[in-house]
Amino acid sequence: MLLYSLTKASYCHPRLKKALNYAIINKSKIERMSPMKNFRDDIKVNDLAQPFLEPIVEQMTTVFDPEIELDIYNLGLIYEITVDENGHCYFLMTFTDTGCGCEETMPYEIAEKLKSIDGINSVKVETTYSPVWKMTRISRYGRIALGISPRGGK
Repeated sequence: MLLYSLTKASYCHPRLKKALNYAIINKSKIERMSPMKNFRDDIKVNDLAQPFLEPIVEQMTTVFDPEIELDIYNLGLIYEITVDENGHCYFLMTFTDTGCGCEETMPYEIAEKLKSIDGINSVKVETTYSPVWKMTRISRYGRIALGISPRGGK
């Protein structure tokens, strides 16, 4: 359902839409590749964040790196998502390279999208360059969308 809703979203990058449509057509692959069935194991998540994962992933697949034209979830820019008992969300992320042109604007965009989720009352977005982002963090969907062999991704 998440895949279908992404293809119907107000904006979905054409390459990502093509990859998602491919997954929808190949229904057996949806079960294995669905972000919620196989949530990225390289993102640290606390127990209180679990109920929010689906809407968080849905929101983060609408935030794109303008240089690579792939969303930050499938690009592997998210390192940690935690939520406390007061609904405060801590979001740790990186960029593909230092000096990225969207370093100032993207954290604000992420915070606004996360605040729109019911139950999340405040958001702190922090950026880090340790560990350094590597192409191996790109998801299978992302690799397909970018035209990279899908075998190397998670």
